[in-house]
Amino acid sequence: MRAVGIAAILCLAPASRAADAPTPELIGAGVVSTPDDEFGGAITPDGRSMYYDVTVPPHYLYTMVESHLVRGQWQTPEVLPFSGQWRDSDPVLSPDGKMLLFASDRPRDGAPSHAFYIWSVERTARGWGTPRALDGPVNAEGSQVFASMARNGNLYFTSDRKGGRFDIYRSRLVGGKYQAAEDLGPDINGDGIYSLEALVAPDESYLLIGSFGRQPGFGNADIFISYNRKGVWTKPKNLGSIVNTPAREYSPRVTPDGKWLIFTSERGMQTDKRDRPFTADEWSERARGLYDGLGNIYRIPMAYVLDSTRP
Repeated sequence: MRAVGIAAILCLAPASRAADAPTPELIGAGVVSTPDDEFGGAITPDGRSMYYDVTVPPHYLYTMVESHLVRGQWQTPEVLPFSGQWRDSDPVLSPDGKMLLFASDRPRDGAPSHAFYIWSVERTARGWGTPRALDGPVNAEGSQVFASMARNGNLYFTSDRKGGRFDIYRSRLVGGKYQAAEDLGPDINGDGIYSLEALVAPDESYLLIGSFGRQPGFGNADIFISYNRKGVWTKPKNLGSIVNTPAREYSPRVTPDGKWLIFTSERGMQTDKRDRPFTADEWSERARGLYDGLGNIYRIPMAYVLDSTRP
């Protein structure tokens, strides 16, 4: 039973504001967000579990883990029972929280895979089921590295099926069957733009996009938002310097109550402003610390994102 709201059970203080702009808040410092490299942050509808990735940089191995909230504290993560052997990435929950979508290069039909495909696994009262690769147009060709689902079942995903550039596609669910993948068009996809994440709102009212090369940008991957205006997606808008930095920001999620944007940032020692050089001891200490420039998981109020970006 949902006894408390997600804002409370994330066990973080209310967002501080300066000129109405929130400060991103670290989630689970020292437990979820650590000196290791973490990204993701899919939170269950009851707010008591979070699924995310830990990785060996740069991208040699992705392992999906889960952390549980117990008496107001995030607990030491455990590897999900179906992960830990292949590169399993980008866990995203369905709107009802019963299905986990993820990308993986695990074998398909007993044969080694040289590409990423979208897989799904269901959670029941008895535990996790067996992951299966999605049938139909999503895994038709190329690599697929991120997928999210709207409440009506429509799937949004990123793929390099058109020659190496990662673009965003949609596959509509019609009559219980997924239709051919649709390119979201030139306002979303374009030359020099590599979109690795596309998180759709449950009602398909907006799309959160993690992209390299999209302008205006802050120098690395940034998070953008596009709005659905009567079936047409608006040109993506950068979320601004509250979220994005010269480091990489990516892997957006939204809590099931719609109150919080969860995102990953590699901000840290390489983006901090300094008035003098590092000493050797300072460098060594920072490089072993929480803000060492690897991924950590943050949140800001989603209301701020929507209020500051609506057309």
